[in-house]
Amino acid sequence: MTRYLPGILAMAIIVVASNILVQFTVGNWLTWGAFTYPFAFLVTEVMNRVYGPAAARRVVLVGFVVGVICSVIAAGLDKTTIRIAIGSGAAFLIAQLVDILVFNALRQRRWWVAPLTSSSVGSVLDTAIFFTIAFTAALPHDANTGWANEAVPLLGQGPVTALWVSLATADWMVKMSLAILTLVPFRIIVRNLLRAERTI
Repeated sequence: MTRYLPGILAMAIIVVASNILVQFTVGNWLTWGAFTYPFAFLVTEVMNRVYGPAAARRVVLVGFVVGVICSVIAAGLDKTTIRIAIGSGAAFLIAQLVDILVFNALRQRRWWVAPLTSSSVGSVLDTAIFFTIAFTAALPHDANTGWANEAVPLLGQGPVTALWVSLATADWMVKMSLAILTLVPFRIIVRNLLRAERTI
């Protein structure tokens, strides 16, 4: 279990940082949390590649528990709602577990196929689940989520749609960009960890 401690700590830090940074906006469509949260996929995939899917699931479970604690604290400070908390937890857990399944199915392919594919699938699921549960008008809304259904042009220039669709689109674009950009760190971290494992 101590071998997994760096992954557990990294996941916990990413989840806490993302829960804090989601309160600060970047432009019209993003928060700073959009730039930290996708690194959770990197942690999950490194753990999966080096230690296997069971270890990756343990790390994801820790991230989920930390996320729930963050949501409880945020709710107490009036920084979130039950819809956002449920959307966040469900999106994290489902997307990360599917990431592990997809990665594991592709782990024998070329080194970049499994992390890029699993991150891509996980990012789509995470974005769709979170934004749908948290903001869609199809579910009951409150004062903290009703604003997300204001009709605006998609990303300020496209067809008119609910504001949350622009937020989701921008968020997904960041996730996909980071899925590509983290391939190099993934390769380096995995190589170093596997080398360390061989010397133990």
